[in-house]
Amino acid sequence: MRFSLVDRIVALTPGESITAIKNLSSAEEYLADHFPGFAVMPGVMMVETLVQAGGWLIRATDDFKDSVVLLKQARALKFNNFVRPGQKLIVNLAIQSRGDGETTFKATGEVEGANAVSARLTLSHFNLAEKNPALASSDATRVEALRRQFTEIWQSQSL
Repeated sequence: MRFSLVDRIVALTPGESITAIKNLSSAEEYLADHFPGFAVMPGVMMVETLVQAGGWLIRATDDFKDSVVLLKQARALKFNNFVRPGQKLIVNLAIQSRGDGETTFKATGEVEGANAVSARLTLSHFNLAEKNPALASSDATRVEALRRQFTEIWQSQSL
């Protein structure tokens, strides 16, 4: 199962920061089991929302150079509040450092003005063709799909 957890990007400064929104709906499949009678967004899904927002910032910064963005490390991870159906998780990420194929962020998520999650995340980004040149077409297909998805969640006329 694949989850797209960034519904909308509301602010984006390539090379610096991103603000994105996840609207939590009671229709989310995972809420049926987490927890019965007290539906809340699982902590791992909050972290994944941060990771996906960071991925969009990397792609916007590097003009979609890399097809894959993965969580490499999460440090100082804290959960402070629940996110319930009908609420919005507003995530903010700021780039702290960038290296070859790696970006580190200060990341926070708020719900109704209160901190829900915070972490320092390191994401790795690369193309599959770096290890297997035969996968270059897969990279190109993935980047094309990501560009289309980006235009759906980020409505700005220019970066």
